[in-house]
Amino acid sequence: MANKSYKYLVILLATALLSACASLPATLKASTPDVITHYRAWSDSRDDIGKEVRLGGVIAKVTNLSQKTRIEVVNLPINSAGQPNLHAEAKGRFIVYVKGFLDPVTFAKGRLITVLGTSLKPEIAKVGDYEYHFPTMEAAGYYLWRVQKRVVVDGPFYTYPCLGLYCHQYYGPQQGRVVTEIK
Repeated sequence: MANKSYKYLVILLATALLSACASLPATLKASTPDVITHYRAWSDSRDDIGKEVRLGGVIAKVTNLSQKTRIEVVNLPINSAGQPNLHAEAKGRFIVYVKGFLDPVTFAKGRLITVLGTSLKPEIAKVGDYEYHFPTMEAAGYYLWRVQKRVVVDGPFYTYPCLGLYCHQYYGPQQGRVVTEIK
């Protein structure tokens, strides 16, 4: 009997731990398993028109057209949960067309986005005075990420709270670091 309840406890704990892991948002789930997720593979290929693509990065520019919105994205590699990697180098730029109006304040320059869409014919536009060949897609879904920062204080480990006026003299200086998370 104890062995059986132990198995249920292990299954319950495993389920709780796995549910805490980051997973791909529903709007980014592809209909086929062979979705393109690497920028170089997509931008270098000329026969990918009509294929599903999932890429992410930083919004560089948003332009509302009469029937759709054009988003210029600076590509960053994404992980299995679709989150852009802030610590990676940019791999290039791409264009996303989204049907309808998107508010430029919500989709502001500098926001992180991941897009699932269908590959279109590349287009040529300018970045400053430079003529750039943009890989292009029509969005089927997208997800805007929030960047959260928190401070973690690293210092000596002690078990009793400081009750005196000059505690830092006894416990020593503490150092902190800023942790950046994408949610």
